[in-house]
Amino acid sequence: MAFFLDDITIPVGNYVEGAVDWVRNNLTEVLDAFAGIVGFFTNNFEDFLLWVPAEVFIIAIALLAFTRVGWRFGTFAVLALLLVGIMDLWDPTMSTLALVLAASVVALIIGVPIGVAMSRNDIVEQAVRPVLDFMQTMPPFVYLIPAVIFFGLGKVPGTIATVVFAMPPAVRLTNLGIRQVGEENVEAGRAFGCTDRQLLFKVQLPLALPNIMAGINQTIMLSLSMVVIASMIGAGGLGNVVLTGIQRLNVGLGFEGGLGVVILAILLDRITQSFAPTYGSAGRPSLLAILRRWMGREQENA
Repeated sequence: MAFFLDDITIPVGNYVEGAVDWVRNNLTEVLDAFAGIVGFFTNNFEDFLLWVPAEVFIIAIALLAFTRVGWRFGTFAVLALLLVGIMDLWDPTMSTLALVLAASVVALIIGVPIGVAMSRNDIVEQAVRPVLDFMQTMPPFVYLIPAVIFFGLGKVPGTIATVVFAMPPAVRLTNLGIRQVGEENVEAGRAFGCTDRQLLFKVQLPLALPNIMAGINQTIMLSLSMVVIASMIGAGGLGNVVLTGIQRLNVGLGFEGGLGVVILAILLDRITQSFAPTYGSAGRPSLLAILRRWMGREQENA
């Protein structure tokens, strides 16, 4: 049975190719500047992590895990990192960690202000939300295509693809956290004489911090999942180990690379979660305490 739209053709692909050509011909300087910023974070993080001796890094992570999570997780962190070193995957693990940190930092620098703008303007939220839906439903491999077209192959294009893939949670949860701040808290802030800027930084952001930290955690996790896929365009790291195992049908090599990714994911997840305050916890300051502290600092500065 013939479909009634068989005679109608819309060359969407041609329009997309035209848009890509226009961007490449007219926005080269913008693309180069963005690639330079991402490359700055990526290269410096990687150089630093590869420069730090493995023993020092393990001790630092162990102390952080012991103090933030507990002795059981601290013991696991030490044993897991020692296993990474024994499997001779230390350098790829540090490269992957550098890409994750660089992508997460750039994604948060861009995403958190967008989330704040969405929370303060309904029109902005209505305009940005479909874009976030599109970004989150697009298959991860598709992000590699524009990254290669605009930036070529290597760590920087892989990091840029990771930034785009991992940004939506930071935007959504920042917007959600600020919007969930109660109206009575906002009114209390205004009663203390807060301007709109002070209300945002002294009241809304502190009270929205649990949601924002959840967004940061999700951004880091998505970054880690994407940098493995980004190894297909030369991002390197543990993803390259997994990719090599697939290409050679080497189950052992692929398993070792995957195990390194799992270890890194567990460490990043538990440590970042430990920094997230929770509502009702004894250590979380109340709105009144936040405002009193702010008023005290204002008086000291005066």
